[in-house]
Amino acid sequence: MLLQHLCPQTLTACVLKRGTSKIVLKRKTVQPFHRTGLFVKAALNPPAGTMAARSLEGFLDRVEECNRMEEPRSEFVPFVVAGCTVGYLSSSFARELERFQEVFFVLVKSDSDQVAMGLCEALATPEERTAAVAVAMDILRQEGVISGWRNELYPVMDRFGDEPAFLVERAAAASFGVKTYGVHVNGYVELSDGSVELWVARRSKQKPTWPGKLDHIAAGGQPYGISPQDNVTKECEEEASIPPNLAKRAQPVGVVSYEYSTAAHLKRDVLFCYDLKLPQDFTPSPSDGEVESFMRMPLENVAEIISTSQDFKTNCNLVIIDFMIRHGYISPEQPRYLQLVKALRNGDW
Repeated sequence: MLLQHLCPQTLTACVLKRGTSKIVLKRKTVQPFHRTGLFVKAALNPPAGTMAARSLEGFLDRVEECNRMEEPRSEFVPFVVAGCTVGYLSSSFARELERFQEVFFVLVKSDSDQVAMGLCEALATPEERTAAVAVAMDILRQEGVISGWRNELYPVMDRFGDEPAFLVERAAAASFGVKTYGVHVNGYVELSDGSVELWVARRSKQKPTWPGKLDHIAAGGQPYGISPQDNVTKECEEEASIPPNLAKRAQPVGVVSYEYSTAAHLKRDVLFCYDLKLPQDFTPSPSDGEVESFMRMPLENVAEIISTSQDFKTNCNLVIIDFMIRHGYISPEQPRYLQLVKALRNGDW
């Protein structure tokens, strides 16, 4: 059995030989990569049939990490706009919003003592709400309550495709506990023997979020005013220098969703998944500084990393596990298969 540990310079392989009474461990170094500038190609192919024999426990661990609830949803304050609950606020953030009495107000449901928070009724249109909330968020930004400002607006809505109740700065979306959406692209190559290799990005170590983690070839949040498919094309070009005519071949293949909380916020994410089959001679290259390098890895190697480590950005694990299920690399014969499939869509849609 060949166990691989990927590192930036070498691939260390441990060969386990099973004898009559003991397991002999031998260590050797092999040359795993072909390097061309920022392109890294894994050269070691996985042994046949190992995916079907793999335990799913490691995959389930990665999914659980995306759905950890430090605080139950019941501990958050519902955020209501036009009679619809569109978000959930931590008690500390709700107290911050109470200061802006011309924008937000506290309400108590008539049939219970449950407290909720909403927008003032005088803010009757999405445009008025967006403008008023933006002023409050800018003040909280200056005070350090909200960090990581992106100058990117996210729609606040109960269901994807609805008319937004208002738009909010991306950095504040998690504090409001609203549903946020994104696109993730599985960029892959199919070899002549039918095996699949997946393009994997290494995030820049200067990124404020998830620095140095492994990531998809392209991914990004879903802002207002652009379709998911057009967003895929934009992210492919910005992050991996994939030309639009090639990026437009990306096929929508479904969604994954998750929900997790900390004391500060309740995060509810829905990711639109895309598969992009790339030519064998195509090499992505970093474009916007968010990616350090790209690697092309056999899918079995990617599975090993996901099931045994936290090297990938957390939500990428869900999208890649979904890819392996859809392409038959994970099958119903494996114990806890149905639990894994269900867990990939644990959040609200």
